[in-house]
Amino acid sequence: MKYLKKLAYSKKAAPYIFLTPFILSFLIFNLYPIISSFLMSFQKLKGFNSYTWVGLNNYKNLWNKDFFTAVKTTTLVTAVECVVLTVFPLILAVVLNTGLFKRKNFFRAVFFIPTLASTIVAGIVFRMLFSDSGNAFMNSLLNVFGFESQNFMLNYKWSITLMVVLSTWKSTGLYMIYFLSGLQTIPRDVYESAEIDGAGEFKKLLYITIPLLKPIIIYVFTILIFEGYRTFGESYVFWKESMPGNLGMTIVRYLYQQGFTYGDLGFGSAIGFVLLAIVLIINLLQLKGFGLFRDDD
Repeated sequence: MKYLKKLAYSKKAAPYIFLTPFILSFLIFNLYPIISSFLMSFQKLKGFNSYTWVGLNNYKNLWNKDFFTAVKTTTLVTAVECVVLTVFPLILAVVLNTGLFKRKNFFRAVFFIPTLASTIVAGIVFRMLFSDSGNAFMNSLLNVFGFESQNFMLNYKWSITLMVVLSTWKSTGLYMIYFLSGLQTIPRDVYESAEIDGAGEFKKLLYITIPLLKPIIIYVFTILIFEGYRTFGESYVFWKESMPGNLGMTIVRYLYQQGFTYGDLGFGSAIGFVLLAIVLIINLLQLKGFGLFRDDD
């Protein structure tokens, strides 16, 4: 008992004692599932605790049309979201950071509130708005302007648009807050010096705001790539089970379909680790493109 009491009050042991709950939770809930899933990707599961080793067969089976369609769709959605959810929130943040709006907090709240909504709940509303019915809101709006009704959920280009629109509505406010926090760290003196030199609003945005927001832009891009490639809810709300031609098939949706709908958890694990590799490679390339690995010495 004396030894335990001495150990509890030891300055050297205290950090390890406080870290023990975190280390245990990390090992049990993070590291073990990762290792288990990685091993599972080389197995064919027959039932609970019953499996056979299949080597790289699960990875070889990824060479199929459905997976390539999922990769193509996910990449397109991610690419469009990276542009839209960088430019649009940045413009909103710049406008809200100026003196044009008197009630800045009100508008910040208005744009941020959609972030709090569940993707599934918001998706149900968007599904009704873009329904194939002629009485749906978007088709009614198109008819008012003389355009024909569209089958939004039966067209590949529209399927990409639907997922991007839902994600943009839901996430714009969050990324706007990121840019606003960055804008508020830029000294006002820099803008005043530029104004003295005759710089207009566009030049200040191009040569001052954007370069000084580079760390925030890199962070937003990194998060957008991660979020784009893990797109699932945006696909599921528009196409629940029936998905003609795999219109809204994303990589995570394909993982869910193979792993849980069809019960092939080994193949699903292989999809997950390939997705991890894709996201890691793309993020490393974009970080290199932004010059994060450049030696400034």
